[in-house]
Amino acid sequence: MKQLLAGILAMAAGYAAAAEFSGNLTYATDYRFRGISQVDRSQAIQGGFDIELDNGLYFGTWASNVGDWSGGTIEVDYYGGYAMDLSESTSADVGVIYYGYPEDDADPDLDYVEVYGSLSFQDFTVGAAFSNDYFASTNTFWYLYGDYSLGLAENVSLDLHLGWNLFKDKESGGAFGIGDVDDPDDSYIDYSVGLGTSGMGLDWGLTLLGTNLSKSECFDGTKLCNTSVVVSVSKSL
Repeated sequence: MKQLLAGILAMAAGYAAAAEFSGNLTYATDYRFRGISQVDRSQAIQGGFDIELDNGLYFGTWASNVGDWSGGTIEVDYYGGYAMDLSESTSADVGVIYYGYPEDDADPDLDYVEVYGSLSFQDFTVGAAFSNDYFASTNTFWYLYGDYSLGLAENVSLDLHLGWNLFKDKESGGAFGIGDVDDPDDSYIDYSVGLGTSGMGLDWGLTLLGTNLSKSECFDGTKLCNTSVVVSVSKSL
């Protein structure tokens, strides 16, 4: 028994030694998820923790304040996946993420799960995410995207993003809240152009982002989908 316990402890110590722990804390002037403000175009405090193993497996959690539409006014996500290098310039990443809204009193339930995957080649990344029951039970959903990061200077990067949010049909898009009342949409595009740098031990970001949805097509006439500029400052822990 003592030998078995010693073996288990040694194995746990080995995994702990091979694991890299990290954290982050962010202040942002808005929390945009796929182009749509989650905080009524207000401020957000966000943070998370990650564990990365030498074999490529990783696990983490992340949280942010959100609007009062969630009941608990907080989002807490949990994720895990596997990242691998395919060559010196190519890498891949696959995983699953759970989006949770504690104290959610909405009907239907807001929580949902996505599986995701991405392929990166040098400064380009293409990826996809799929949910069989998206936010607020709006049926199946695909998210397809492409990213490009360009180093403008030693400490400055230009980051470009384009995403396509694809619902099962117009009924599902209408249930989510996009499109005109009499003519809902089954998809929309989100985009962003950002500048990033670091200094004073912090990471700084300035991002222009939005969607192709007009005000009348965004949750019955809100400005949550409008193009906006977001400023962020982050600290790695």
